Amino acid sequence: MKVLAERALAQVRDDRLLHRALDAESNSLAILVQHVGGNLLSRWTDFLSADGEKPTRDRDREFIENTDLGRSELLELWERGWSALFSALDSLGPEDLLRTVFIRGEAHLVVQALHRSLSHTAYHVGQMVFLAKHLETGRFTSLSIPRGGSRDAGPRANKT
Repeated sequence: MKVLAERALAQVRDDRLLHRALDAESNSLAILVQHVGGNLLSRWTDFLSADGEKPTRDRDREFIENTDLGRSELLELWERGWSALFSALDSLGPEDLLRTVFIRGEAHLVVQALHRSLSHTAYHVGQMVFLAKHLETGRFTSLSIPRGGSRDAGPRANKT
């Protein structure tokens, strides 16, 4: 998911486009980066010992467009969230999968929290790819098999 989103973001040429939304009810790429980064940082910091919704997180602020944030600042927020996730995953052993953790006060088995985070992140990464593709219409290079390219992709074409 991380690489897929980063490959989409890299194709958005103009940093101003990172802050463009389709309409007033949609999120820009910048907002999605802020939100995913903030969510991962909150959920995965002290994952086994503290609620996944940290008191220091301002979720509502993640959805406010901040045009002062450039690509490098956004990617720094993004990396902090992913680093928290990867660090937590590295610390988990098989015996941890059935432990209980809390997200917003709600009990989850670790395996359920993993699934919840993966689903949530994949949802937003799909939005990011869609929006990047839209913003770079005619220039965007497919991140998987391009339209009409299934025959050329060979046997792997049926695995995605």
